[in-house]
Amino acid sequence: MKKSYAIEVDCANCARLMEETTAKVEGVASVVVNFMTQKMIVTFAEGADPKAVMKTVLAECKKVEPDCEIEL
Repeated sequence: MKKSYAIEVDCANCARLMEETTAKVEGVASVVVNFMTQKMIVTFAEGADPKAVMKTVLAECKKVEPDCEIEL
């Protein structure tokens, strides 16, 4: 399953770091964070619960950029 989320990220480097961090979260098959469009596109692994995975993703992204917001 693939879903798109609006994300607030301040710089391209932070977007890259968030993409790398999110890719390591269990349940994420692939991820693209686009700084220019302020979008995060996540492909979830088979059987993963998107809501639970995205809560973990948000927590991990806040470690990169504390004021990051993802519209879940």
